[in-house]
Amino acid sequence: VVNYNPETVSTDYDESDRLYFEELSFERVLDIYEAERSMGVVVSVGGQIPNILALPLSKQGVNILGTSPSSIDCAEDRNKFSALLDSIGVDQPRWCQAANIDAADAFAQEVTYPVLVRPSYVLSGAAMRVAADREQLREFLETAADVSDEHPVVVSKFIVNAKEIEFDAVAKDGTILNYAISEHVENAGVHSGDATLVLPAQKLYTETQRRVKRIAGNIAAALKITGPFNIQFISKSNDVKVIECNLRASRSFPFVSKTFQTNFIELATRAMVGLPVHPANIKLLDLDFCCVKSSLFSFNRLQGADPTLGVEMASTGEVACFGQDMHEAYLLSVMSAGLKLPPKDKGILFAVGPLDAKESLAPYAQTLSNMGFKLYGTEGTAKHFAEREVAVEALAKPSSSVHPNIKDMLSDGSIGLVINIPDALNRVDESDGYRIRRTAVDFGVSLITNEKGAIALISALDNIKEIPCLSIQDYYALGEASLSYNKPTQRLIRSNLVGSTTSSQTPRAARSADQFDFLQSNKQVQKANIESSLLRKRARTGSLSAPSTEQLPEMMQIQ
Repeated sequence: VVNYNPETVSTDYDESDRLYFEELSFERVLDIYEAERSMGVVVSVGGQIPNILALPLSKQGVNILGTSPSSIDCAEDRNKFSALLDSIGVDQPRWCQAANIDAADAFAQEVTYPVLVRPSYVLSGAAMRVAADREQLREFLETAADVSDEHPVVVSKFIVNAKEIEFDAVAKDGTILNYAISEHVENAGVHSGDATLVLPAQKLYTETQRRVKRIAGNIAAALKITGPFNIQFISKSNDVKVIECNLRASRSFPFVSKTFQTNFIELATRAMVGLPVHPANIKLLDLDFCCVKSSLFSFNRLQGADPTLGVEMASTGEVACFGQDMHEAYLLSVMSAGLKLPPKDKGILFAVGPLDAKESLAPYAQTLSNMGFKLYGTEGTAKHFAEREVAVEALAKPSSSVHPNIKDMLSDGSIGLVINIPDALNRVDESDGYRIRRTAVDFGVSLITNEKGAIALISALDNIKEIPCLSIQDYYALGEASLSYNKPTQRLIRSNLVGSTTSSQTPRAARSADQFDFLQSNKQVQKANIESSLLRKRARTGSLSAPSTEQLPEMMQIQ
C-alpha cells in the first residue's frame, strides 16, 4: 500500500505486507513498483490522484489491474465522456467549455440561469460556483478563475430543485455484479461529500430507479469496467441525467458495504485480480431497516467561515447510523454528527430567504409549535408564517439597532436551534444571514441551512418517541419471523419531566408527548429500571408491550 495520509499509519498499518508512507506521484509509484517487482497496481481505491496516474503509468509498462487506463481516461476527460454518453443515448445536463467570459455568458443565457461554473482540473468541488445571473457569473470569472484558452472553464446548466442520486457498484468485464442506489436528503447543489445519504433510497420512484440501473449498466458495458465505480445522477420529474462517473471506490463504499452486509471492496478486488466472483443476493424490499450517513463539519474551528452547504466540499468527517426507518436513522445520525436537539425551554429561530422555502417550511413550523416549541423568526419569515396562521414572534436582524435582536437572543442562550435558508445560491459574507449563521456556530447553537434537511429533522421529531438500542446484528436480523429481542429501549426524557415515566404508547400515538432531548454530557445520564417491557420485533405502528412477567430491562434516562 502506498499512502501519505498519517491516519493510514495509525489505523491500517498492519493491513498490508508493506506500507509505503510516500507521496502519490508518478516517479515514486514507479520506483516502488519496480522495487517490489509487482504483478500489477490497483488504482481504484485511492481517490482522484491514482486515476490521473493510471494512463502515464500504463505507458511505462505498469500493469494496471481492473478497468483499463484508456477507460479511466475516458471517464476523467469531460469531452470524451460526454461523447461516450451521446453515443449510447444517455442524457446529461447541457454544458460547454468557455475560454472567455463572453462565451460563458452566451451559453448561460442560451440554457437560462442558474449555471454551474467549474474551473479546469478541480477536486472536491474546489472553486466551483453556482451563478444565478450574469452579474454573479462575471464576478466569479473575473475574480476567482483564470480563464483562458489554456485554462477554460466548464459551464453547465444547473437544475433547480432536483434530486441527486448515487450509484455505487462493482462490475466485471462490463457486467454489474452488485450495486446500491442511494439518495441525497438535500436537493442537488450540495457536494456529495457534504450531503446526507439515505440507503436504501426512500423517496425515489420505482421507474427512476429502473432508469438509473439501466443507464449505469450501459455505461459499465461501454467502458468495460472491472472493479468498483460510482456514478452520480440528477433527477427531476423522473427525468434522469448523468453528472459524472468515477471509476474508483467512492467515499460511500464502506457505507454501502455495512448497510447491505456485503463487502463490496472484496468483491471488486477478486474481480480485478481475476479470481472467481459470486455476487451477493441483495433484495432491497427484504431490508427492514434504513441507514443514514451524515457529515461532520468544523466551522466552529474556522473563524469567520460561512457555515453553509454548497457545491464546494466543506465536511471533515462523516458518521452513519442504522434505524428501523428513515426517521430513526436520520435522528440518530445527525445527533451523532453533533446536532443538539433543542429543549422545550429554548426557542427555534426561522430565518428563511427564498419564498418557496418559506411556503414549504410553514406547515413544519406549525408542527414544531404544536409540539410546544416557542418559535421566532426574522420579520419577513414571521410575516409569511403569520399569513399561514403559524404563531411566530418576530425578531430584529443582527444589523438592527433594536434590542434584543437575533444576535442578543443567540448569545444569551434563548434559542436552541436555528433554521436559516440562504436567499441566494451563493454566500454573501456580510449579509444578516451570514451574521445569524456565524453567531449560531460561535455560541454552539445547532444550525440547519438546508430546506430538505430541516424538513427531515422536524418530521423525525414529530414521528419518533423512542428508539430501541439495537446492535448492528439485530438490525441485520430484522424481519426474521422467529426473532424476539431482549434489548432495552433508549428513552430520552426532557428535564421538565424528571422523575416521571414515559407511557408505553406507540411512536405515532399521542402527538403532544415530549420528544427527544440531546445527551449533553455523561453527568446527565442516570440508569434506572422503568416500567417497560422487553422490546420485540415490531412495525412502526406496532405495540412495544410484552408480558409483565419478563425481567425489566436497564433503561437510560436523560434528565
